[in-house]
Amino acid sequence: MDIKKGSLVLFIILSAAAVLYSAGRSETEKALESSKTLTSGTIKNGLRVIPIETNSKEYNITVYRGDYIVLKPDDGKSHRLNIPSLDVNTVIPIPENEKPYIKMKETGVVEFSIDETKGSIKVVDFLGPRYWEVNSKEGADLIKNIKPFILDVRTDGEYAEGHLKDSYLLPVQILSEKISLIEKYKDQDILIYCRSGNRSTVASKILLDAGFTNVYNLRYGIKGWAADGYPVVLD
Repeated sequence: MDIKKGSLVLFIILSAAAVLYSAGRSETEKALESSKTLTSGTIKNGLRVIPIETNSKEYNITVYRGDYIVLKPDDGKSHRLNIPSLDVNTVIPIPENEKPYIKMKETGVVEFSIDETKGSIKVVDFLGPRYWEVNSKEGADLIKNIKPFILDVRTDGEYAEGHLKDSYLLPVQILSEKISLIEKYKDQDILIYCRSGNRSTVASKILLDAGFTNVYNLRYGIKGWAADGYPVVLD
């Protein structure tokens, strides 16, 4: 076989392999690749703080499901925020007598406006290596077979009302600041939960960004856990 024919055959083989690889990738791999869109803002004390340029002509924001977002105008002035689908009609910065954040519970696109300027918030599921979402049964099986470190990221009051056995409380609001308290579990399996699976998603991202290696998120939280008949304990 001469060099030209050999090169052509090699090209055909490599091309076919590339096609087969693309076709054979799992849906998870494809989802991971498509999820690399940068999210807006940064996480501070468990909240996603998103700077808002008040002279923009349109706002396009991307966040994760479960994020508690805070929209922060760059001019320091008050602006009217309206999110019809979430029944939000307030001013930003949000007044101190109201919750300072907006909770993004569901995936999808949420339309909103700041004063007269319109925009959209794209809410996506968090996907990443070393991260898994599990239901109640899967969580119970993990506890039985793997014995992960169990992390509760709710508040002190919620924890006192009932929690998973042997769970460790570290509220998501202080998780970044106090993460050294659980540093020794960095390379172990961690099962993380909150009330309904939203705060635990935020907390999972914080842990993964800090280099934790295997994070399991109880998708529907302790609420779903109890509804499925699994035990909740009191101290």
